[in-house]
Amino acid sequence: MKCLLIASESAEVLFHWTDPEFQQHIQDQYGASQEEGEGLPAFEDSISTLFAPIIISCSTMVDRLGDSYTSFITENNHIYVLHQFDECLYIAVNGDGEEGEDDLRRKIYVMKKMIEVMFGMVTLSSNLLRKELRPQDTEQRARLWKHLQGLLETYSHLRENDQSFLVEAVERLIHPTLCEQCIEFLERRIVQQLNSSVERAGEEVLHSFILVHTKLLAFYSSRNASTLSTSDLLALIIMAQNMYPSNTDVDDPSPEDVESTSGSGPESFYTPEPSPTDSRSSAEKPMRGSTPVFEFVDPDIQMAEDSLQTLEVPPPDPSTPRRVFLEVSLKEGLYPMMPHSMYCLPLWPGITLVLLTKIPTSAVAMSVYKFLEAFAKLEKRLSEGHVGSAATRGQPTIFDVRSKLDKFIKALGPSEIQSAQLQNVWAEFKNRAFARGGPGFNRELIPWCKHMKTQLCGIYRQCFLVDAGPSDGPRRLSPSLQERAQSMLQEKLMDWKDFLLVKSKRNITMVSYLEDFPGLIHFICVDRSTGQMIAPSLNITERSTSELGKGPVAQFIKSKVWSLVSTTRRYLQKGYSTVTLRDGDFYFCYFLWFENDTGYKLEAGDIPHLPDDSAPIGMLAWDYYRKLLRYYSKHHQGEVVKCYELLTVHLGVIPTEIILQHCRQLASKLWEPSRNPLL
Repeated sequence: MKCLLIASESAEVLFHWTDPEFQQHIQDQYGASQEEGEGLPAFEDSISTLFAPIIISCSTMVDRLGDSYTSFITENNHIYVLHQFDECLYIAVNGDGEEGEDDLRRKIYVMKKMIEVMFGMVTLSSNLLRKELRPQDTEQRARLWKHLQGLLETYSHLRENDQSFLVEAVERLIHPTLCEQCIEFLERRIVQQLNSSVERAGEEVLHSFILVHTKLLAFYSSRNASTLSTSDLLALIIMAQNMYPSNTDVDDPSPEDVESTSGSGPESFYTPEPSPTDSRSSAEKPMRGSTPVFEFVDPDIQMAEDSLQTLEVPPPDPSTPRRVFLEVSLKEGLYPMMPHSMYCLPLWPGITLVLLTKIPTSAVAMSVYKFLEAFAKLEKRLSEGHVGSAATRGQPTIFDVRSKLDKFIKALGPSEIQSAQLQNVWAEFKNRAFARGGPGFNRELIPWCKHMKTQLCGIYRQCFLVDAGPSDGPRRLSPSLQERAQSMLQEKLMDWKDFLLVKSKRNITMVSYLEDFPGLIHFICVDRSTGQMIAPSLNITERSTSELGKGPVAQFIKSKVWSLVSTTRRYLQKGYSTVTLRDGDFYFCYFLWFENDTGYKLEAGDIPHLPDDSAPIGMLAWDYYRKLLRYYSKHHQGEVVKCYELLTVHLGVIPTEIILQHCRQLASKLWEPSRNPLL
């Protein structure tokens, strides 16, 4: 019983996702109220009717009280979590007890992050975002919503099964020799060749990386590129997994078939067995196009299924890039949501090459952001009651923006409708703000600041989200260039393919730590400065047996690890940097600490206390640790401050002093074998 809804203030559905149980619940509720002979109402109408009272109630509370509720629990124990972002209301619901308020709030923020990556600065204009999320064309809307639903389901699956998405940090494959070779190959054979080719259509490859499932094998950034943030990298991994989902039971050879996963290379190569042709397995699930099985089906349901099949999203074309909007950090400052093209090239099932390119017109996005920032600052100062020269103080001043914006509009040209609208609104703004005898800088200018921001977002949308016309030609790396990069890397990794797929399942094993740390069951160590994590594998599948065993015991320990992470986040939110607790036969520890660049542990300070309804702690939807490092660095001027986290699970019979000694030794040892700069 799960649901996530995005709605406008007028209760218009902008996006919805439901699991089958919630969908059936709505159909049962509203189908029963229909007159005999009438068809079932459209699902979108039903879900809108269900949530309309909540949406209207929220809007009323904001209008009358200037406040609203963030969560509530109904009599049947359904949890509702709500968050208003500008004029869009996000509502997450759980009715099966599998998710709490923190989980639902995290899901809301992750959905917002994925929408920002897809639509960029258009999200800063509620009016434009509504049009993007709810296109008038029904088929286009169905395709978009199906894509967003797929991203949400992919994230939920990864968070439930992948430790890197549990703690929201990137996990690397630990094999220094191969990693170094792949980084060099990406630099010299992939990036340099692509960027020197005439077939790149003005695009420049900034970042390239190789994923084995969700783990990072190698990462290379060109010299002109800024650092790719952990938040953006995790979002891109979700997108790559959504395009080419990993099925580890099918994609990977069995670990028993590869002798070693920790040496410099495989000694023998595994040849997969042919797919089983058991007649019983094929009969259990009839394939499309096979002999139909006759059964009585409700005509309304059959028609709905047929329409859904016609709206199925076609498999992705690797040669067609996705437009993504990522953070760029330059000497002049930080620029969020800058346009890039993302090429996701599958090498084999489970192994993918991802290329991120800078597009030729990206300078327009930087200009738009500077103008948006200037008008937002002016609007804020006017709202605070500042008038005249007091309202225009700050960097950049509105007078600097005036001349630059005039040049920007002139460079756009008057032919486009959007640029003509911007020119008209800007002319009216100048008449009110700068003309003699005009109102000047007072509160009457606030609506015109909003109009300017909307028009600038419209220009941004026109440049980066609206498909170019056929006369412009394809602005992307040519398919032949992509195929060349794909085939070169396939040739390079051909002998390593099976080894890498197994290595991704058993990246680090607990066996190598048991001699030094007896009684240690599991650990997770995270470098929050770089957004990287190290942890022994916790793969519990039907085919393989993990080091924790197989069946309920392994699943029980895994659930304890997931529960520990959730518990430590609640304590961290309250300002605690150390947590130790005993739970039955287990003893859990959590530590957060700071070091300088020489490895010297810095004195622990006070951790800020966050309210219960604050953004979730993590690095994907909202980079809590970046703000924490900024806060802590104020007391250590001139030093490079790094932040680390360590979570351990020990057997409860181990004495407490031994456990604490293990934690100290483990923290100093963990990063030694993997000091390979991939990020």
